[in-house]
Amino acid sequence: MKKATRMKARSVLDRPARIATSLHHAMPVARVELTHRSPWELLVATILSAQCTDQRVNQVTPSLFAQYLTPQVMAKAMPTELEALIRSTGFYKSKAKNLIGCAQVITAQFKGQVPDTMEALISIPGVGRKTANVLLGVVFGKPALVVDTHVMRVANRLALSHSNDPEQIERDLQSVYPQTQWTDVSQRLLLHGRYVCLARKPRCLVCPIYTACEWEGKLQK
Repeated sequence: MKKATRMKARSVLDRPARIATSLHHAMPVARVELTHRSPWELLVATILSAQCTDQRVNQVTPSLFAQYLTPQVMAKAMPTELEALIRSTGFYKSKAKNLIGCAQVITAQFKGQVPDTMEALISIPGVGRKTANVLLGVVFGKPALVVDTHVMRVANRLALSHSNDPEQIERDLQSVYPQTQWTDVSQRLLLHGRYVCLARKPRCLVCPIYTACEWEGKLQK
């Protein structure tokens, strides 16, 4: 292999690491922005965050948890009363149905405790891989790659993945980052997409990973 070819190959392999390092420097602390005090509260907040901003969810959850602090209590909730509390998060009827079903399953099958495995979590109504990975990474300290719309967009723009399928993107990111980095890397990619690499008007001129980005649509400095 010629020297130039070897250097190019090494650069391709090093790029994910450079992205992770630059994002870490830009965001030394990258926490989930959903306010919570327990696995149950984070689970509820994450379900509510579908098609809704974290800020809106955080406005709703204080009064929600004042009435439904545990799965056992929410399992007995009247749908109309729950809907009224979460209406502003959108899709409130389906979310209320999922929350009640979620609470009933956790109460009946998991003794009122949010489970800590992917298999158990995705068996709960309203919980997919994204929500499960949020719980696994944030509250259970297990390696977990969250793939939401922000991570999907950023991963594709950075050529870390070339797929529109969340599960394939999760596998692609797993293949270029060690397990010990999965939770932090995905959270930083998520926040980067939320605040910098925006869908319509990306803020390329203040992007901390501008030089590592090969997206042809980026703004030129």
